Amino acid sequence: MTRTATQRGEDNRLARVLVVDDERPMRRLLRVVLAGEGYEVLEAEDASTAVRTAAADRPDAIILDLGLPDGDGIEVIERVREWSAVPIIVLSVRDQEREKIRALDAGADDYLTKPFGTGELLARLRAALRRIVRTADEPVVTLGDLAVDVVRRRVTVRGQEVHLTSTEYTLLKTLAVNAGKVMTHRQLLRAVWGPGYEDAVHLLRVNMSNLRRKIEPDPVKPCYLITEPGVGYRLREAPQTGQ
Repeated sequence: MTRTATQRGEDNRLARVLVVDDERPMRRLLRVVLAGEGYEVLEAEDASTAVRTAAADRPDAIILDLGLPDGDGIEVIERVREWSAVPIIVLSVRDQEREKIRALDAGADDYLTKPFGTGELLARLRAALRRIVRTADEPVVTLGDLAVDVVRRRVTVRGQEVHLTSTEYTLLKTLAVNAGKVMTHRQLLRAVWGPGYEDAVHLLRVNMSNLRRKIEPDPVKPCYLITEPGVGYRLREAPQTGQ
């Protein structure tokens, strides 16, 4: 039998999600939503409990509020990242760009602001869980009509090969192996151009524009390469091309 998106591991256990929020009503809401989708839910109301629970119970994903009574959620991300690559989705009322960038640069995988749509949260969570089983040396990353063969360095759209420059390919591959994850300008610039280019956002924008012209059905309304305003970009895992 095919495993559902919420099943993980050799024992077919349900995916375990740690919800970290100091507001009981919010934890209750998330517990109901997640349990209704078949997830096993763990809860923590402060930073210290969150770190202990993450270490002891090894959740498959963490949904984290930044405003905690005994510390900042950024500290939770940094402490967990010292020993774990578990996907972390920030869910916070802080909607300033600098807060999103801080969280993502600290190691968060995604960022949603409150109020939020439960459908979008669940979609982002499914994307995060799929990344657990995707490895960087996976031969082909397929996203809708887009396929990135990371071994042969070959990109196709609807079966037709797309010719990219070396920089464009590296940019697309970096986003493809992190599909569904928001990557900041700084993360992409470091990965593609290397240290010393973290502030060269114009380079990233030019290459992203060129890449969209080559792979998007409509570059003006991209369905693959999604802009996270002021923060970075995300390669959508389940693009709707409308074709």
